[in-house]
Amino acid sequence: MVNPRPSTSEGRGAAIRSGGAAVLPIDSDAGARRESPARGGPGQAVGAGIVAALVGLTSSFAVVLAGLTAVGATPAQAASGLLSVCVTQSLGMWVLSRRYRMPITLAWSTPGAALLAGTGAVSGGWPAAVGAFVVTGVLIVLTGYWSWLGRLITAIPVEIAQAMLAGVLLPLCLAPLHALTTSSAVVVAPIIVVWLVLHRFAPKWAVPGAFLTAGAGVAVALLAGHRGVAAADLIPRVEITVPQWSWQAMIGIAVPLYVVTMAAQNVPGSAIMKSFGYHVPWRASMTTTGIGTILGAPAGGHAINLAAISAALAAAPSAHPDPRRRWVATMAAGGCYLVLAPAAAAFVAIAAVAPEGVLETVAGLALLATLAGALAAMLDEGGNRTAAVVTFLVAASGIVAFGIGAAFWAVAAGLLVRWVLTTRGRDVVR
Repeated sequence: MVNPRPSTSEGRGAAIRSGGAAVLPIDSDAGARRESPARGGPGQAVGAGIVAALVGLTSSFAVVLAGLTAVGATPAQAASGLLSVCVTQSLGMWVLSRRYRMPITLAWSTPGAALLAGTGAVSGGWPAAVGAFVVTGVLIVLTGYWSWLGRLITAIPVEIAQAMLAGVLLPLCLAPLHALTTSSAVVVAPIIVVWLVLHRFAPKWAVPGAFLTAGAGVAVALLAGHRGVAAADLIPRVEITVPQWSWQAMIGIAVPLYVVTMAAQNVPGSAIMKSFGYHVPWRASMTTTGIGTILGAPAGGHAINLAAISAALAAAPSAHPDPRRRWVATMAAGGCYLVLAPAAAAFVAIAAVAPEGVLETVAGLALLATLAGALAAMLDEGGNRTAAVVTFLVAASGIVAFGIGAAFWAVAAGLLVRWVLTTRGRDVVR
C-alpha cells in the first residue's frame, strides 16, 4: 500500500519521531536494547554495505545494459546510463540515510530495465526514450505529493501488474537455454553450472558468481581469438542526450516503466524496510528517487528507486546488531557504487566483445528470482487469474501496435478482460 505518511506504530515496531519525521525504528520488545545498546564495530556495517553494493551491481548490470541498448542506446550511451544510475542512487542513499538515520538503500530499476529490453526501440529512438525516463521521474515525484496517484497505481490488481512483468521477463529468462544451442555453449554452460551450485550453497552470491564466471570465459575467448578492447573504450565519460517527446514513448515506455518501478520496486522496498522495523519516509524517498531519475535521464539513466534485496542486506541484524547503526551500511553502499561507477565503460566494452549469448545468459539468470515472484503473484487466489494469464500472454508476445510496445497492451488487455468478466456481478473470477 502506498502511504506517504508512515504510521507511528505498526506491527511489532514503532518509530521515534523528530519534527514529525520517522527517524529511527525501535522494536516494541527491545527495552533491554535501549538500555544496553548492542555493540558492533563500524567495520561490520561498512562490510555489509559493500556486499550490498557488489551484489546489486554484479547481479543486474547486464539487465540494465540490455534494456538501454534495446531502446536505442549506443554502447557509449549505455555505459553513460550505467554510470548515471550508479551516481544518482549513490547520492540519493547518502542524502536519505544521513538525514533519517535509516539504511534506506536505493537501486536502479531492474524490472524497469527488463521492461525496456522487451519493449525495443520506439518512435523517436533513443532521445524519445530519454524523454520517457524524464517523465517517469516526474511521475515518481508526484506520487510522493499526490496520494491519488499512488492509489491509482495500487488500483491496478496485483495479479495483472505482476503478470505484465512476468510476460516481459519470460523471453529474457529463456536466453540461457537459447545460448546453449549456439557456438558459445562451451562458455555458457559453465556459467549456468556455477550459478546452480552457488544457488544451492550461497544463494546471494549465485548471480555474482555467474558474472565472474562469464568474465573469465570472455577473457579466455579474447585470448584465444586474439581480440582486444581499445583503451579508449575503458575511459568513463558522460554522453548527454537532449530529451525528445513522442506520444508512443510516453505510452509505451514512461507509463509501463513507472508502473513497474512503483509496483515491483518502491512498494515492496518500503514493505521490506517495514519488516525490519523501519518506516520509510515516503514523500522524501519518492522526491529523492524521482529527482535523481530526472537528473540522470539525459546521461542515459532510466530510473532509480527503493531497493528490495539490497535493502534486506543493509537493514537486517547481520548488518549491525544495533538498528541505530545500520544506516552506516547504506552510506558504505553508496560510496562503493560511487567508486565502481567509472568502471561502467569497462563493463560495456567487455560485454561488447563477449561471445554471443554470454551477456544474455547472465541477465536471464539474474531475473529468474524476479520471474518466479511475478508468476506466483499473478496466479494468486485473488480472483483475476484469467485476466492475469491474458496479460502475461500479451506481454510475452512482444507485439507492437501503433508504435507502442507489448507492456502497455498487456495491461490494457488484462484490465479489459477483468472488466468483462466482472460485469455480471461476480465477485470472484477465474
